[in-house]
Amino acid sequence: MQRVIQVIQGDITRLDVEAVVNAARESLLGGGGVDGAIHRAAGPGLLDECKALPEIEPGVRCATGEAVLTHGHNLPAKHVIHTVGPVWQGGRRDEDETLARCYRNVVRLAAVHGFSSIAIPAISTGAYGFPLERAAAIAVREVQEFLAKESFVQKVLLVCYDHDAKRAFDRAMQDYRDAHPASV
Repeated sequence: MQRVIQVIQGDITRLDVEAVVNAARESLLGGGGVDGAIHRAAGPGLLDECKALPEIEPGVRCATGEAVLTHGHNLPAKHVIHTVGPVWQGGRRDEDETLARCYRNVVRLAAVHGFSSIAIPAISTGAYGFPLERAAAIAVREVQEFLAKESFVQKVLLVCYDHDAKRAFDRAMQDYRDAHPASV
């Protein structure tokens, strides 16, 4: 089976994949944007499961740049991979590397658990203010490089919330293809 990375615009909560990725807050207790949408669609079982996860420090169940796994509850996806992206602070706080670590940890966790299909939103580009084009380039690079080495994850959907995000991710995909023609 050929590996597929596809950029789509749509509702991540409706996708029939093995795991969806939640751009979460450190508490994992829900919030706005993708986080709130996933919690609403998954139902109260997701919140209960997240509350049961141990805190690594007060109010933190998942550190920025890391990823944790829960069940999907009422979602079509059987699992949710939660990751906490960086808040944009002008690029002075290693935000690029932290965001790259989010994507690496998400696809690594998917591979460790044997998921063949995952859907990933544009992490940190909403309320956290990460510049969209910059985030798209990081996302595409990290997913492409991981899939070049990993054999189990077969399908990754990069899910965009609006036309501007889709355009930025499409451009990042094309730029990656232009720079790495033999790898895609």
